[in-house]
Amino acid sequence: MDKKNSVINFGVAGWGTILYCLFMFFFYVGMINDGTNVLAPAAAQNIGVSPGTVIQANGYAGMIAVIGFIIVGQINKKIGARATSSIFTIIAGIAYIICGSATTLPVYTAAMILCATGMMSAGYIAGGTLVANWFPKKKGIVMGYTTMGHNFASAFYVAILTGLVAVCGGIAKGCIPIGIAAVILGVIGAVFIRDTPKERGLNPDNVPDEVYKKEYFTSKEDSEWTTSKLLKTKELWLAAIFTGMFQICSVGVMQQLVTRNIRDFGMSQANALSLMTVVALLGVFGSWLIGIIDDRIGTKKTMQGFGVWYAAALVINVISDGTTGILFYISIFMIGFGIGGSANFTTSFPTSIFGRHGFDKVNSVIFPIQGFVTAWCFLINGIVTNVIGNLNYAYLIFAGAALIVSIAVSFVNEYKFNKDHIVQESVKEL
Repeated sequence: MDKKNSVINFGVAGWGTILYCLFMFFFYVGMINDGTNVLAPAAAQNIGVSPGTVIQANGYAGMIAVIGFIIVGQINKKIGARATSSIFTIIAGIAYIICGSATTLPVYTAAMILCATGMMSAGYIAGGTLVANWFPKKKGIVMGYTTMGHNFASAFYVAILTGLVAVCGGIAKGCIPIGIAAVILGVIGAVFIRDTPKERGLNPDNVPDEVYKKEYFTSKEDSEWTTSKLLKTKELWLAAIFTGMFQICSVGVMQQLVTRNIRDFGMSQANALSLMTVVALLGVFGSWLIGIIDDRIGTKKTMQGFGVWYAAALVINVISDGTTGILFYISIFMIGFGIGGSANFTTSFPTSIFGRHGFDKVNSVIFPIQGFVTAWCFLINGIVTNVIGNLNYAYLIFAGAALIVSIAVSFVNEYKFNKDHIVQESVKEL
């Protein structure tokens, strides 16, 4: 088998790493984003405030969590991605249980800050480092696999939480099994995951020794990146902001998709949940397909086309005449593919630009910026919901963000600091 170009031959340890990241993304999207469809109204009832207020609290929590991302990024660099992901997945699981039982807004917000900091740090800071170290040249398709966790969460998490709430008798007890499951995942990571493929006797991307020696940067060299130098590097800011803006679109749409279809389009809750599942399952295929395209034509070109596709999907949804018209279902199909692909770029694009060498340091700086940008979707949804009463204007804002990225990413040097890419190009010239 051609291990160099294979999109499935990652070895047992490689697939274990991929699945671990997939499950971290499942819990992140479920607990922080899509589960808000159930958690926000239930928590609002327990606390005695409107759901929009709880949604805004989530937005503030996400922004405050940026401080946590900065700290976790430094921890990740010191103790490694395996330990970091394990510790903070466990913290997130415990915090989520507190979110479900909160009876005051300050307690809920504090718990959500811990939950968002923990699960997003585990999935993106530590998980992103694992992907960059294990799969530097196949990061497109690997992120396609790992971000299937996003889509599986979107497909099933709301139904799972809804069922748990019904069976357990309320949101407080309903959150407990999910929190425990996250803790178990953290323990599994601590026992079985490794920071680099070398610790398992493998090469990055699971390529043979001869390919690794010829087409990868193999010199033992410490990363030259410092926080100060990264913050002065234009490409870091562009990568962080552009990928964060794509995440605004996906997180903003999925976080209130069920609520929008019930309130704005008159769907029953059962039909809205079913439609969310369809969108998410489309996203599973979208994650894989966009990952393949990323590896074939490059991350930048993929982002250019993706931005246009996503903006069109959201505009079509806004101008559709509700669930009885064909435009609505066209938009749902397009949104599904978009949901599947947007998160791929959060690791794929920075890895393209900076490569795997010193990526733990790069990611410690870039992800807090990504997280801060993404958190604006909660404020946009919350404010638009409270002021206007429907999400049409929020969708148009998201569409504008996608178009801006599609155009602006054209001006980024995609492989500027990528040492593996430089070696590979020099081999081609020989």
